[in-house]
Amino acid sequence: MIHFEKFELKNGLRVIVHEDVSTPMAVLNILYDVGARDENPGQTGFAHLFEHLMFGGSVNIEDFETPLQLAGGENNAFTTNDLTNYYVQLPAENIETAFWLESDRMLSLAFSEKSLEVQRKVVCEEFKEHYINKPYGDVWFKMREMAYKVHPYRWMTIGKELSHIENAKLSDVKNFFFKHYCPVNAILVVAGNIKTAQVKQLAEKWFEDIPPGEKYVRHLPEEPKQNEARTLEVKANVPLDALYKAYHMASRTEDGYYYAELITEILGGGNSSRLYQSLVKEKKLFSNIECYQTGSTDAGLVVIEGKLVKGVNMKDAEKGVDEEIEKIKTILVEEKELTKVKNKTESAIQFEDMSVMNRAASLAIYELLGDANMMNTELARYQSVSANDILSESKKIFDEKNSNTLYYYSTN
Repeated sequence: MIHFEKFELKNGLRVIVHEDVSTPMAVLNILYDVGARDENPGQTGFAHLFEHLMFGGSVNIEDFETPLQLAGGENNAFTTNDLTNYYVQLPAENIETAFWLESDRMLSLAFSEKSLEVQRKVVCEEFKEHYINKPYGDVWFKMREMAYKVHPYRWMTIGKELSHIENAKLSDVKNFFFKHYCPVNAILVVAGNIKTAQVKQLAEKWFEDIPPGEKYVRHLPEEPKQNEARTLEVKANVPLDALYKAYHMASRTEDGYYYAELITEILGGGNSSRLYQSLVKEKKLFSNIECYQTGSTDAGLVVIEGKLVKGVNMKDAEKGVDEEIEKIKTILVEEKELTKVKNKTESAIQFEDMSVMNRAASLAIYELLGDANMMNTELARYQSVSANDILSESKKIFDEKNSNTLYYYSTN
């Protein structure tokens, strides 16, 4: 059980405190309710660009890193299609340094052509290195565009195309910041060797005077039900042929999400999973294969992907995958196998919760989903999934008309 307290500042900033006296450290985690799905289709990659810009200093503090290092701290951030999360970890007695730094960049981030140019170059290099020049780097650009026709999940967090970042103007960047990075669109979590009264006092001192901003209300287009199988062939200079299949699934807070998570574990969660045992070890069709789900807030994707053994025919490899899918759609999973994946999921959740940094981020994300206490109720939702739930959800997910298949051929 993770204990926490919640309060809200006058400017709408939600604050969550999780006390843990077993550590000498404290974490300040600030989550902004903005991700790649909130971008203009003609100006994508902005949420990720901001992850970089936020480390470029503020009006009052030119260098974010130095004062943090002097306080014995470290920091980082991540951006997804759904959210942007920043976190600082430092000795608990120096927690006020984190309040000072984070509040200052929320209030007065430095906008300059120089800072934009520096971070633009960093992001453009990342784009080229990981997505343009890397083998299979374009897979998710193609897969997202195939699977999503109207929802903004059709582009990646890095952006739809390099030109969107290359052409980003300072005025566009400022507008994006003032629309999203404000108290009413943020959740602050402080965890570790701190007291709630102390956090309340520091939050009021450093954050309460920041203007609240305007609450961002999403009006995203809902992805219509897919009614036909979609396929795409790609030929590229890559080492091996690869097969990618994606199927639409439930959104993050629906029961179907938990069913899908256990289905992916049964099919592709490691070396003891069905796909690995059958198609890698026994039939030797794939050199590796996995099944996972994208974990997104809105309706996501169940994905099967694998690299073929050299010389194996693509149709034979796909037939092997289809046979395993057919089994999970038609044969009730045995209780023993279901218990095994539930136990594995429980272990993964408990392992993740061991670090105070992870607990802080999880509390923020669950609060964004609707209730921080979901952190304490998630496990029960997995445990309540039945073999019949797995069967009926598998039929729904693995409907041929719900499939998006990418055949990735090596030209070598």
